[in-house]
Amino acid sequence: MIDRYTRPEMGRIWNENTKYQKWLEVELAASEALAELGEVPAEAAAKLRQYATVDATRVQEIEKEVRHDVIAFTTAVAESMAAAGEAEASRWFHYGLTSNDVVDTAQALQVKAASALIRTGLETLAAALKRRAFEFQHTVQIGRTHGVHAEPITFGLKLALWYDEIRRNLRRFESAAEDIRVGKTSGAVGTFGHIGPKVEERICAKLGLKPAPIASQVISRDLHAAYLASLGLITATLDKIAMEIRHLQRTEVREAEEPFSAGQKGSSAMPHKRNPVTSEQISGLARVVRANVQAGFENIALWHERDISHSSVERVILPDSTILTDYLLAKTTWLIEGMRVYPDRMMKNLESTQGLVFSGQLLLDLAAAGMLREKAYRIVQSQAMKAWEHDGNFHQAIKDDPEVRAYLQPDQLAGSFSLERQLQNIDEIFRRVFDN
Repeated sequence: MIDRYTRPEMGRIWNENTKYQKWLEVELAASEALAELGEVPAEAAAKLRQYATVDATRVQEIEKEVRHDVIAFTTAVAESMAAAGEAEASRWFHYGLTSNDVVDTAQALQVKAASALIRTGLETLAAALKRRAFEFQHTVQIGRTHGVHAEPITFGLKLALWYDEIRRNLRRFESAAEDIRVGKTSGAVGTFGHIGPKVEERICAKLGLKPAPIASQVISRDLHAAYLASLGLITATLDKIAMEIRHLQRTEVREAEEPFSAGQKGSSAMPHKRNPVTSEQISGLARVVRANVQAGFENIALWHERDISHSSVERVILPDSTILTDYLLAKTTWLIEGMRVYPDRMMKNLESTQGLVFSGQLLLDLAAAGMLREKAYRIVQSQAMKAWEHDGNFHQAIKDDPEVRAYLQPDQLAGSFSLERQLQNIDEIFRRVFDN
């Protein structure tokens, strides 16, 4: 992923130096586990721990010649042992292992580290959404369906909905991250032909991983696909949040907008512009993560016990998806924390249709008062369409309608147009969301 969208801590997890260090970490854990079980000289394992190093630049130089990254890696480590005068111990390096014993297990360590950052990002965003939900718990806003005014809501309700979705994303993500926290050293076809299951258990325990119950030469890629899918769902929610803010920032709406700093410029040609550029960036980059999910699904089907068609894909989609998810979580948190909200504008927009948004409650009240529902619907819709087409006052038209007055007294009619009545259950919804 390009530097523009890479936060430093996440970027370090996926750089080449870290990758080879994780490979070395797996190799040393294997040597030590084998030594503990008497299959490798303890002195050799100790010397490997003390003297083995790896340099990414040297690995890449060797790989240009041998055209095999793991062989280039083991050669570079052997060179470091020889330089330390401990070449003899290096013959026990990579003992009994095949390439993917190292690569898959080390990759699990990188994903584990990346997951810790993403988990923190989700929790931070959830906390920001919760704070702002309670801030606007009773801030009245018009709800929209199909982009058209529907019935009143509160802006806090919208934020609470996003919070609830992020909490589900967190649960799904934690489950997928735990499933993928597995390593394997079962060899070229998964039979433990050279290293036994007990050794694998010790190696994984040293690394903070679980042993995969069964593997071929590679860990089954449904785990990786599920993990990527959880990232796709997270970023889909972030896209949902960003898209809503983009809509609310439109000139005709102007109910909320993303932060705009004092020195910020919105347009090279139009000085008045305050564009929702961060929200648009979130929506755009979320598409990349979702597209990567499909590539993860394609990686599940491999030839027999292993091919490497998945390998080149994962060099792109695992770093890029975790890097972008981390970046987008931070951007969305910034967006929520600094979002400008305009309650007066919300109320002005709600009132702009002069009572139309209470048509549903009026319909119910007329039916409850004894009017046939079909007749009530015809009357209410007729008055509503007149108000809509001629920018009329629906509330006043209903007050003046003799058929309505025959069923509803003035105090009853006032209740049909009551915001408090429409929003009487907001506190209960908040309890259901935030008390669990």
